[in-house]
Amino acid sequence: MSASVVAVNISRNKGERKKAAPEVHLRENFGIIGDGHAGDWHRQVSLLAQESIDKMVQLGLAVGAGDFAENITTRGIDLMHLPIGARLGIGPVVLEISQIGKVCHTRCAIYYQAGDCVMPKEGIFATVISGGVVRPDDKIELL
Repeated sequence: MSASVVAVNISRNKGERKKAAPEVHLRENFGIIGDGHAGDWHRQVSLLAQESIDKMVQLGLAVGAGDFAENITTRGIDLMHLPIGARLGIGPVVLEISQIGKVCHTRCAIYYQAGDCVMPKEGIFATVISGGVVRPDDKIELL
């Protein structure tokens, strides 16, 4: 099965659930235009696998793409085992993996509902090496 984009999600502010968009525009060395996480730092774009979200659904949570504040929801690629520096191609866009997982300094609503959250362990972050547009159903390749 080939890897693909399930959803693209944005929010104006950090720390809030992201809303699905029909497409997102990524700018080199910046991130997603209009997203609160964009900027000159190492966590410009966040990715989380649909397979990780499905684990939370199995725990009884009504969650979906964007609810973990990820920008790109993927399917068919083992994100959390990619090495730092690995590059992903999504059409013209090239992302470079910059961080695996994160520390959640405050417990989110999802943690309180389920007693766990997948984003700190299974979410990954990337910088934008080359920009372009990403849409749901775009293919993802390991470069």
